[in-house]
Amino acid sequence: MDVNPSIDLQCKHHTPAMEERIDASVGLADTRKDYFIQRNGVRCAGSHLIVDLWGAQRIDELGYIEETLRECIRASGATLLHIHLHHFTPNGGVSGVAVLAESHISVHTWPESGFAAFDVFMCGDADPHKAVDVLKRAFDPARVDVGEHLRGRME
Repeated sequence: MDVNPSIDLQCKHHTPAMEERIDASVGLADTRKDYFIQRNGVRCAGSHLIVDLWGAQRIDELGYIEETLRECIRASGATLLHIHLHHFTPNGGVSGVAVLAESHISVHTWPESGFAAFDVFMCGDADPHKAVDVLKRAFDPARVDVGEHLRGRME
């Protein structure tokens, strides 16, 4: 097999922070066979919230967005596995995801329009609605639209 010598096949990006995330996820084995929940009388895999923030503040600040995602996770009672965020130039938008043992929170922002889109999907005992309260406090939007979809409905 020919290998391009300009490609470094050694993993040199393993940091103590990555070690911490890996260690946090190793002990997550659970004896439950089913993480389905009961919501409004419906058995389902989880609740997926679509959250649109209009007139939102600080949606171009990557560090602030990361800390807000961490607070959403704490408030919801979820378990963080990994966060990855990307800061776009020149407009300053941010896109990313927090991968959770209970599913995920994703974010996409358009600072030039004052708009931020969050998906908050959680199963098990985590409560995604608590994340919405955190998002409202953190970004002080003029308008908030929230839609809910129960994923994996068992009828």
